[in-house]
Amino acid sequence: MFNWEDLHYFMVFAREKSLSGAARSLQVDHATVARRIASLEASLALKLVDRRPRSYLLTVDGQRIAAQGDSMTLNAFAVSRAALSGRQGIAGEVTLSVPPVMGLKLIAPRIAELQRRYPDLRLVLLADTANVSLLRGEADIAIRLSRVTESDLVARKIGTVEFGLYANAGYLRDTPEAERGFIGYHDERAASAQQKWLLEQAGPRSLVMRSNDLMIQAAAAAAGAGIALLPHFAAQELGLERLAPPLGLRREVWLTVHDDIRHAPGIAAVTAFLLECYAGVAGITRLVDNLT
Repeated sequence: MFNWEDLHYFMVFAREKSLSGAARSLQVDHATVARRIASLEASLALKLVDRRPRSYLLTVDGQRIAAQGDSMTLNAFAVSRAALSGRQGIAGEVTLSVPPVMGLKLIAPRIAELQRRYPDLRLVLLADTANVSLLRGEADIAIRLSRVTESDLVARKIGTVEFGLYANAGYLRDTPEAERGFIGYHDERAASAQQKWLLEQAGPRSLVMRSNDLMIQAAAAAAGAGIALLPHFAAQELGLERLAPPLGLRREVWLTVHDDIRHAPGIAAVTAFLLECYAGVAGITRLVDNLT
């Protein structure tokens, strides 16, 4: 009989299509992913991947096992959700996926409050720009800037976050408008609403710096490297000066959870805590709808 954890690692690899991608998703090193795949191959007596110098590729048998394993993985996580929903008391581990800047500025500073309130509860905070899969158990709760579409998930709109163009006051004073540069995302976030809006404002001017991390962009802007598109709550903390236009970008903030576990005590406690974290924050219009 094969090890279920080995299958889980293999399924993540099959989805991500690379050892490095699977390692990032699982938050382990790529050698661990390779070892788990080898263990599964030994248990099944099948070659699942073709090992090449720079890549792993699924064999025909690997593709077949990945297709069959997908439904098995979903069923396994359904069992885990059933166990979580039946758990009594506010205890155990809850995994939250949240955009990095919100995790850093809004949630992490208040974790001690949650610990004092529920000493038997453990929060795992994943700072992600990619959408993790709640169906596959990669997180229990997710906060995102767009609404999910999967039918088994329920979503609550908890507010609207406002973005604006910000820069160091000295940079704006000393740099002619035509020579001002913009700071934006790296190619992996090129399709994001923030990047598209920023490029519209930049016009023909090129980006002087790109980063996949918003707080790195903010730090560069604070140091006088250029103009960045930032949420108000992050920019104001750094003392940056806001540019026109006065009406910036607005994104909806959605809290999402699987329908099976939404009423579990630990999930409900963390959800209530998150609503507190987003209350009274500069640049976030608080709006709480029912889970739909």
